[in-house]
Formats: sequence, structure tokens, C-alpha cells
Amino acid sequence: MSSMSSWRDDVVGMIPALRAFAWSLSHNGSDADDLVQDTLIKAWSNREKFEPGTNLRAWLFTILRNTYYTNVLRRRREVRDENGDYAGSLRSPPTQDWSLAMRSLQAALQQLPAEHREALILVGAAGLSYEEAAEICGCALGTIKSRVNRARTRLLKIMDANDANDVMALDNVAAMGQA
Repeated sequence: MSSMSSWRDDVVGMIPALRAFAWSLSHNGSDADDLVQDTLIKAWSNREKFEPGTNLRAWLFTILRNTYYTNVLRRRREVRDENGDYAGSLRSPPTQDWSLAMRSLQAALQQLPAEHREALILVGAAGLSYEEAAEICGCALGTIKSRVNRARTRLLKIMDANDANDVMALDNVAAMGQA
């Protein structure tokens, strides 16, 4: 128990140095205090990972530095929008059309023979090469190419489409929903 108390006292003794380092990174007192607090929380939560006899100061400074850079990367992805103007300008296209198209496509895929469906998914959806798909399926390269071609042709016929662009067209989605 005394070693835990000693470890805690050593960490508390490092707070002024941690705060100075945090300020040198953030140049803002409030941000520096938040950074030190995050560092102390992470250090306390992971205290069992600290190896006694190693450099506690370096361990704490590493946690602080990594936390700072993680926060910087996170902030780069954020947009300041105190008044909600930016959020109010965002629009999202309706997803129900896409959802219907996907259900139709899934239903059509289920109508394909298993080996054709497998080949089409490996090459078309998973992005594998014909060679990789042939190796996975344990068949010749020409067999995979044939299966993919037949699967595409049959899928278009099932979905009453002329080409792949038609598959996601709203007319076909509505027709598939009524069928």
C-alpha cells in the first residue's frame, strides 16, 4: 500500500512540470489544465502498466504528449459552429431509396446459384482479383470468369435491368417492390 501512496505522491509532484509542458503545447491555460487532467486520469487508470524503477516523468510526459496530439487530430475533423449555422445548412439525401434498392439487390442475389453468387461477391463486392477468387473457390481462372459473367447477366435479368447503372434506378426499385 505504501508503494501506491508513494507513486501517487510522485505523480502529484509532477503536476507543475506537466502543466508547464501542457501550456507549451497548447498556449492556453484552460486547455493546459484540461490536458493535465486527462493525463492524470489516464495515468491513474493505467497505473498497473507503469513499471516501477522506470522513469515516471517520461511516462507521464509521453501520455500528455500523445493525448495532446490525439486531441489536435480530433479537432481538425471538427467544425466550429456555435450558432448552429453550419449544422442547419447540412442536408442528407433520403436513404429509403437506397435501402429499397439494396433489399432488391439482396433478394436478387439469393436467386443466383450459390457458386455464381460467391464468385460475384468475391470479385464484385470484395474487390478480389479473378485469380484470388479462383484460388479461394478452388477452381480454374476461366471458371471464375465464367461464373462472374453468368452471375452478372442473370442478376441484371432478375432485376429487369439493361446494365449495372439501371440496378439502382428508382423505376427498377419500385418495380422490384411491387413484384
